[in-house]
Amino acid sequence: MEALLLICGVDEAGRGPLAGAVYAAAVILNPAHSIIGLADSKTLSEKKRDSLAIQIKQYALAWAIASSSVEEIDEINILQASLLAMKRAIEGLKIIPQQVLVDGLHCPKISIPSQAIVKGDSKVQAIAAASILAKTARDEDLYQLDKIYPQYNFARHKGYPTADHLARLAEHGVSPVHRRSYAPVKKLLGKQ
Repeated sequence: MEALLLICGVDEAGRGPLAGAVYAAAVILNPAHSIIGLADSKTLSEKKRDSLAIQIKQYALAWAIASSSVEEIDEINILQASLLAMKRAIEGLKIIPQQVLVDGLHCPKISIPSQAIVKGDSKVQAIAAASILAKTARDEDLYQLDKIYPQYNFARHKGYPTADHLARLAEHGVSPVHRRSYAPVKKLLGKQ
């Protein structure tokens, strides 16, 4: 029966920032327990994302969050690191899905049938759920990095290349959690 197809949604967070790991999440929603308000994490307030993340973790049939480190991003590039984080998240699920739907243009190399869906986080509930878990996990990581490196103000810009972040980067230099393969960071390293 079609209704019993176990579909896993997958999305990542943090491809654009200059600092911190890239996160991915995989979620198999429970068809018997719908979660109201699931949407692309970028369209939701932080408070709404945090509240939905709790519900997803409580009601989904299975969920997993994984990441790829700054070193992995610099070594294999951000696309490959994102796909690696996705693969880790899928492999971390307690239930093996029958189909994997991934937000974007690329699927990680896995043995389960998978399909990439452009703007999937606004079309597929399970991908929206994954986008929320990936984003909230990454934000939490950046709040922790902010405590270790307060001079960069990570809690505010989450590592994205805002004017504030670029100014602080120029003032304080490159930290161990900055992505050395990214142009603004690479440029600064060239000057040092």
